[in-house]
Parts: sequence; structure tokens; C-alpha cells
Amino acid sequence: MEKRGSVLMQKYQFGKLLGQGNFAKVYHARDLRTGESVAIKVIDKEKILKFGLEDQTKREISIMKLVKHPNVLQLYEVLATKTKIYFIIEYAKGGELFSRLAKGRLPEDKARKYFQQLISAIDFCHSRGVYHRDLKPENLLLDENGDLKVADFGLSALVESCCHDSMLHTVCGTPAYVAPEVLSRKGYDGAKADVWSCGVILFVLLAGHLPFNDLNLMSLYRKIGRAEYRCPNWFSVEVRRLLARILNPNPDTRISTAKIFGNSWFRKGFKPKFGQVKREATNVALVDSDQAFGLCENASAAVEADQALIKPTHFNAFDIISLSAGLDLSGLFAGNVEPEDIKFTFMSSASSIMSTMEDIARVLRMEIFKKDGGLLKLERSREGRKEPLSIDAELFEVTPSFHLVEMRKSCGDALEYQKILKEDLRPALKDIVGVWQGEQHLQ
Repeated sequence: MEKRGSVLMQKYQFGKLLGQGNFAKVYHARDLRTGESVAIKVIDKEKILKFGLEDQTKREISIMKLVKHPNVLQLYEVLATKTKIYFIIEYAKGGELFSRLAKGRLPEDKARKYFQQLISAIDFCHSRGVYHRDLKPENLLLDENGDLKVADFGLSALVESCCHDSMLHTVCGTPAYVAPEVLSRKGYDGAKADVWSCGVILFVLLAGHLPFNDLNLMSLYRKIGRAEYRCPNWFSVEVRRLLARILNPNPDTRISTAKIFGNSWFRKGFKPKFGQVKREATNVALVDSDQAFGLCENASAAVEADQALIKPTHFNAFDIISLSAGLDLSGLFAGNVEPEDIKFTFMSSASSIMSTMEDIARVLRMEIFKKDGGLLKLERSREGRKEPLSIDAELFEVTPSFHLVEMRKSCGDALEYQKILKEDLRPALKDIVGVWQGEQHLQ
């Protein structure tokens, strides 16, 4: 953690911590040369390299250097040491737009202003071949004047990232804001997908809640795929018509940003901002993205595992959906499955399945071991047996309350394993299991 008051390379003095994620922390800081406030995103190289996010971080640097618009958070400078990368970025004093929404819906004029600034920024990004792909209120910041700033280009794509068919194929984003075609494995137009997300944001600004919302992930995606939403009675006719054109599940007929600019509701009071951004990047050359990682030492420090807590492997929700043709849960269990392997989903927390497995282990007089990456191992040893029965159970997190479990015999007697599955494990798990492998319906 960077100490408050410490100075980075004789240029920036660190202030308070503004926020943090899995791989980075963001601090308020002061530019010692100008006295201006800036934000510094501090990225841990070791974690980035460990989780294979080097290319993603390099792409984020390239994109932020490319996109200069009054409604896009600006990257001023990139600095690096052997262990860390520092993004010196524009300070958005007003914080996240999401915090404003926590107090309730916005008046139509205020919502329209933010939507105008959002579309202006996204249209500019698209003109530079940049597609954001994770637009949501949490990634929209406000400056000291209350103007919107699009931030967090970590999941963005450049036009050069497209395949030969000019379509994007990486499935990513935040479930409630993602366009229906993104779930398809046939590719999608990044610009059209961003427009859909902007439509969801407009709905949230005006309504104070999401247009598509369901605790069941599969039901949520059915609603998105069919564009099943209901406008509150205070929505004007003009807004309803615009939303219908934006939240069109067919990307071929969905409205474009160019046509949104021509919409009568959108144009009310619209004052496009032209010219340069408030402050250009410093004269000091930005550290090249390859240089930033080249400074990193090859040796990687070992990370101590927390043996007291099971940490499920993160299983991207879109990976799950892409396996389920037509959003049918049975698709989760397709593929080359060994006869002795079983899979099941459950709508509960990781700690719940962990607690249940521990209870089962005690009843069966088996030892349970917790390993890194969401792996549990149940073992039973007996005198005179050359090989103990060992069962591996691996947890994959889709959401904090929705998991997939794969269970297999790693060694031991197959008949004993099948007996335990039938007589002990399945009955004990019946209350939390949603779907067992081979079953087409919810239990």
C-alpha cells in the first residue's frame, strides 16, 4: 500500500485511497509541478502476470493513449518500476455516477444530459476503433463540474482485435448490461453492443432500477434475449420510443449512435463539446506498454494460500452461458465426461457447499482437505487397503450465489465411490443442488 504523503518519482504526492480491486488500487494524488489533483492507479505486476492479464493491461494503456475526449477519463502518464505500473489519470472529483443513482432515479433533464455525454464519448471511441464492452454506471465518473467521464477500458477492444469478419468474439461485460448477441458464439459488432449497454444505462438513470433483472441467471438472459422490459408510467412517449430502438434484440436493426444524435428527445438542450481536453498528456513520453512489463523481474514470489477458506475458481458467467445452447442448463454437462465424473449446479454460496461437504465427510469418516483454486479432496483410508478412496470436488463460481461443481474419483474402488454418490452425497446435497448432470429439469 502506498503511504499517504509519499512521493512517486519526485512528481506526484500520494493522498488518500479512493478504491481498490483485485489487481489495482486507486489513490488521490497531487502533481508537485502544477499543484493539480490527479488519480494514480497502482497495478501489481506480479498479480497481472500470475493471472495472465499482461496483454489486457497493455491494451488498456494503448486505448487510453488513443482516446482523447472531454467525456472520457484521460490518461496523462504511465510510469513503472520493477514491481508496479502507475497510471496517472484525470481525477474525477464527483465519484461514480452509480452513487448518485443509489439515492433514486434522476429527473429527465439530468438523465438526458448524462446520456448525451455518454453517447458523445462512445461515438468518439467508435470513430477511433475502440469498443468499451463494459459500460455501466460504476464505470461512469463525474468531474467537479458534474460532467460525465467514461472510465475503465480494461475490457475494451481495438478494431485490430476483430477477426477477418470484422466481428468481435470475446464474450465479456456485466450480465445485466450486456447485449443479447454477445452471448452468441457467432461474433458481434462492438459498436452495436455498446449502444445496447447505453440504452440500459438510460433506463436506469430514468427509472432507478434495471430493465432486466432476475435472481436466476438463466431467466435474466432469456429476458434480455427477448427484450422483455416494462417502462415505468413516468417515462415520456419520446423516451419509450427511443428505448425501443436501442433495446432492440436484433443488432441489424438497432439504432446507431449517428441516428441517436438525430433523435428529437436526445437533441433537447444538446451542446456538443469540441476542442481539446482540459489537460494534455505531459511532455514526458509515456512508458511503452512493453517497457512497463519489461521492467518486471522474472522471479515470482510465492503466495501463501489461506487454508482456512476455500476460494472457488472464477468461472465467467459467459463461459457458462456459451456452453448452454438456447440457455438450456443441460448444455453445461455436454462434452467428454468420464463415466465416474458428475457435475451439478447449486444456487448458494461457496461456504454453503463447503459446510455441507464437511458434514458429509464427518458422517462417512473421511478426511477433507482444502486446496487452492476451489478444490476439495475427500479421502478415506483403511487398514489392509493398498489404495485409499479419494474424491475430488472442484468449485467454479459463476456469481457469488451460483456455482458449478465437478466431482470425480481420483483413486480407490469404483463401486465404493458409486455407492457413496448414490446413498450419501446426492441425498445430502438435494436441498441446494439445482441441476444434476443428465437431468433436464430443476429439482
